[in-house]
Amino acid sequence: MAGNHGKGSNSALAFVVGGLLVAVAGLGYMAYTGQAPFGSDEPSVTIQLPDVDVNKDG
Repeated sequence: MAGNHGKGSNSALAFVVGGLLVAVAGLGYMAYTGQAPFGSDEPSVTIQLPDVDVNKDG
């Protein structure tokens, strides 16, 4: 029993790393497919310029 020191910490670390990997993969899939609250709306850009008369006779 004295030789099993640290085995629980390795399992906990593997569990945390696995959870992070699943979370990153899920977020990446949602971002790639557009099935997420972020990035699902298309941006709307409107540019209004003043009318300028360039054919002035003067």
